[in-house]
Amino acid sequence: MRLALFSTKPYDEQFFAAANERFGFDMECFEAHLAKATTGLAAGFPAICAFVNDRLDASVLHVLQKGGTRWIALRCAGFNNVDLAAADELGLKIVRVPAYSPHAVAEHTIGLILTLNRKLHRAYSRVRDGNFALNGLLGFDLFGRTVGIVGTGQIGACVVEAIKGFGCRLLGYDVTPNPKCEALGLTYVPLPQLLAQSDIITLHCPLTPQTRYLVNADTIRLMKPGVMLINTSRGAVINTKAVLEGLKSGVIGYLGLDVYEEEADYFFEDLSGEVIADDTLARLMTFPNVIITSHQAFFTREALEKIATTTLQNLRDLETRGSCANEVHSQLMRGKG
Repeated sequence: MRLALFSTKPYDEQFFAAANERFGFDMECFEAHLAKATTGLAAGFPAICAFVNDRLDASVLHVLQKGGTRWIALRCAGFNNVDLAAADELGLKIVRVPAYSPHAVAEHTIGLILTLNRKLHRAYSRVRDGNFALNGLLGFDLFGRTVGIVGTGQIGACVVEAIKGFGCRLLGYDVTPNPKCEALGLTYVPLPQLLAQSDIITLHCPLTPQTRYLVNADTIRLMKPGVMLINTSRGAVINTKAVLEGLKSGVIGYLGLDVYEEEADYFFEDLSGEVIADDTLARLMTFPNVIITSHQAFFTREALEKIATTTLQNLRDLETRGSCANEVHSQLMRGKG
């Protein structure tokens, strides 16, 4: 099978090449994002592989289908960038990697919490400049604090398991409670109660019409003054401009982002020699109580190995059986929320 991979970096090529020794696909890698302007690169490929910031709207899907593409493999868990209804109408099969390493994202979440609280990023820079003063580095004990986990699937459950070790009170919100989290001591409560009582709020829900801008001006007003907000799910789960106002007012005392709703033009790229034209992103980067990482939470050796292997196995299943356990379709999207 011929397979075109989009939005690839050297590490993608490395891990896919290693995994492909078992499958023997004819792979071609493109650094370009998949969008209407780049669909010509996919012509003649029955299968393509896309990533989180590739655009798979109806117009792109129509061009892909006309060019001979039948299968689209997402090398990620999320599928909010795909018009699933259009894919169904065109007969395109969409597959994803539903779980690559929930521990990777959970551990990054804990890292953001600890770094923001104990101001490790500022301490590191100070000491390298010969400044050993502690002024401005005061943190708080995590022990006894209330942590609210929004979304308790595989990643959320790993966060619950990790944060429990710090002696925190655990609150959760999810449309489908997870018995594993309840067994770890998490109590499910309505979202307004979680927002009002939590010292730390961490988001692990998928991006759906129901969760888009889940954090907004109204929900921020429910939060404790000085709350810590962490988002390692999808950028548009929060309204970034509302969060910016929350930082300025002091309601949000700490912010950790691994995702950003307008990240496609910035994340995964080296723009150190360029001006950041996104005023909201640039403003966020000026706050001393904000840490932004560039969609890095998934980025471990174990996760990349699992992503490559599962992606290629998904395509082999479609090729040999015509179906795959990791397919997504429009009915799945309608069922979320």
